[in-house]
Amino acid sequence: MRIGIFTETYTPYISGLVTSEVMLKNALEKKGHEVYVVTANLEGFKYEYDEKERVLKIPGIPTGIYDSRLTSIYPIQAINKIKSWKLDVIHSQTEFAIGTFARILARQYNIPLVHTYHTMYEEYIYYITKGYFEKSSKKLVEYFTKFYCDTTATELIVPTNKTYKLFKEKYKFDKNIHIIPTGIEVERFYRENIDLKKVNATRKRLGLSKKDFIIIFVGRLAEEKNIEFLIKAEKKLQEIHDNIKLLIVGDGPDRDKYEELSKKLNISDNVIFTGKAIWEEMPYYYHLSQVFATASKSETQGLTVIEAMASNIMPLCIKDEAFESMVTDELNGLFFTNEKEYEKQILRVYDNSSELAWISKQARIQAEHYGSNNYAERVLEVYDRAIKEKQIENRFGIFSKIIKKIREIIK
Repeated sequence: MRIGIFTETYTPYISGLVTSEVMLKNALEKKGHEVYVVTANLEGFKYEYDEKERVLKIPGIPTGIYDSRLTSIYPIQAINKIKSWKLDVIHSQTEFAIGTFARILARQYNIPLVHTYHTMYEEYIYYITKGYFEKSSKKLVEYFTKFYCDTTATELIVPTNKTYKLFKEKYKFDKNIHIIPTGIEVERFYRENIDLKKVNATRKRLGLSKKDFIIIFVGRLAEEKNIEFLIKAEKKLQEIHDNIKLLIVGDGPDRDKYEELSKKLNISDNVIFTGKAIWEEMPYYYHLSQVFATASKSETQGLTVIEAMASNIMPLCIKDEAFESMVTDELNGLFFTNEKEYEKQILRVYDNSSELAWISKQARIQAEHYGSNNYAERVLEVYDRAIKEKQIENRFGIFSKIIKKIREIIK
């Protein structure tokens, strides 16, 4: 099968989305498929094509939002190259410019389109509008999402039941929705595959001790991730045990704000900001830590939770449907609903190393379900379905919709 992945961001940009895209491409290629990537050129203003990796980069204008760029929705210079690939299916990973380009190409050249919905945009509205026009903004997001996913995608993939409910119950989406939790290359986080010398070197570079009890957060440093919650809780925790430290891995628009908050609370020595982390070095940060913590309610899934679990690190998550599909409370992780509960759970496992070790072991077992091979297998099933649906549509035209309805009734 010849597959085209269309995305706004790809390597060398670092994010959970990029991690999942690279993983999917590698897993599909291991199964013998040809995978091509169309993405924005984050490092230049020209078209670039890597023949070996099959990655086409399209120039765009910097948006001012992280490292993203806004490309043309129909970059003519890219058309002939993409046509030469003779794609069997297009898999869009974005709703924006390159996502629109994927939609236009799919329609123009009669290629089945599969779309994965990664971001709960409604959770981000407040940070853009600051409370103004919030109702109308949410309606606009709903309209845009339904238009892109419903009128253009042959099949839709979502990572969790939380996202499924958004489409089925709120948006009244009437096409096929496949819940496929995004996988990762879990093996690269396994303890037996880690160079402990590099872990120790990372610890030394960050000024940490083996006696430190490390709580790690990994992600973009922005308001929707609720990092302020973790920092404020750290103030109380370090007053009880001064070797409890918070390791914040990542970068973003609010980093200065969080560093200033740490100084204001007089806990700068206990809150360590690493800045951007190199993809290859990410496992070392996890293996420095005892607990992975997140208070974000803006996730569709949270791939960093899986990375932590694969690293034998216990996840401690705010109670949210996005995490409940991966974490079972008291078995392979713990939940909290407020700052008091969060602090209580941290102190609980700090004082009970055997319980922490047991939960962490169960976390590793659970992470194995999210391996790249399983994920690729399920995505391939959706590709096959999309291709068959397109074949029926081509053969029977308007009657294909009637046939599809009858098949759904028979089910």
